[in-house]
Amino acid sequence: MPSDQEDRKPNNKLADWRDSCLLSSFALLLFLFRCLIYFRAKMNRLLRIILIVVLLAVSFMLAVWLNNDHSYTHDHRFAELSLMADMIPEEPKESIVSKFNGSSPLPPCPPTPPGLVGPLRIEFEWIRSMSDVRKASGENLQGGGRYKPLDCISQHKVAIIIPYRNRKDHLKHWLYYLHPILKRQQVDYGVYVINQHGEGTFNRAKLLNVGYVESLKEYAYDCFVFSDVDLVPMDDRNLYRCHGEPRHMASAMDKFGFQMPYTNYFGGVVALSREQYMRINGFPNNYWGWGAEDDDMHKRITLKGMAVSRPDSRVGMYKMVRHLRDTHNEVNPQNPGQLHNTARTMDTDGINSLIYSLIKIEKDELYTMIDVDIHAPN
Repeated sequence: MPSDQEDRKPNNKLADWRDSCLLSSFALLLFLFRCLIYFRAKMNRLLRIILIVVLLAVSFMLAVWLNNDHSYTHDHRFAELSLMADMIPEEPKESIVSKFNGSSPLPPCPPTPPGLVGPLRIEFEWIRSMSDVRKASGENLQGGGRYKPLDCISQHKVAIIIPYRNRKDHLKHWLYYLHPILKRQQVDYGVYVINQHGEGTFNRAKLLNVGYVESLKEYAYDCFVFSDVDLVPMDDRNLYRCHGEPRHMASAMDKFGFQMPYTNYFGGVVALSREQYMRINGFPNNYWGWGAEDDDMHKRITLKGMAVSRPDSRVGMYKMVRHLRDTHNEVNPQNPGQLHNTARTMDTDGINSLIYSLIKIEKDELYTMIDVDIHAPN
């Protein structure tokens, strides 16, 4: 059985025959016309009439033939075009839809976010309500403190991890300011508040390790900002993203007169990429109570051949919520002594030795609260 394409092919022999007849008719018409002109004087009246009738008849036949030939040519070309159209691959429906309903792929976000405002006025003088916080945080949060830019694809997938216990008012201040800042910075981010369950001795560094593990269960983050809940940046040009080296973001805190308290200080707010974090085996787990865990982190970084980067003192300014030291987070005089053993312990004390029990996870619109038991001593 012939295919559709074979059925649509024109009959080439028939076309050639029609072309030959057409040429012959033109030649005959020309010959008769010349005879009429040349022998007009020698012809009687009847012969001239017969010749004129023949000329008219041939002309009429040619006109009809030309019309049929034109129709044939048109139908032939239409068939060819139809055949070509059938041979064009059908465009996927998704791409067609994207062209006509405005859902084409988004461009990457620019390296420097265009909506930054620079220095900010940060105030903690009054207690904020959650309704105030939600209003300031704006729309388009995805729940659990997740956000993606609407008009571009962010190049920075950032988990912001906050060690926490009994700091509700501080958390409100942090959320009130940071969500608008992070949106302007065009970050693809999530906010994870890691709550230490119970009243045992606080362990900031271990909670940060827990946040790293739990956040990766939800999304493929490639950057991690570890932030105290009482620190808010005073300039939105201090970008919450990772760099080629571990980043100490809180380089100028008001607590220290907007200066570094000492050269190797690595506390408050820091950012590490996934590769940087794993290279140093994360945070140490054995620093219970207040002090020295951030110095241990600085040593781990330098021992692995990396350097710490910082924003300049103007961009790196932070304001701290004033407060009394927490109960069960007193200064531990034994912590500084552990720094002498960092080179020996860092490969075995860290993310690879983390032990904890997950109590529950609660999703607020503005953050994800992860309640964990880190088996703290009383």
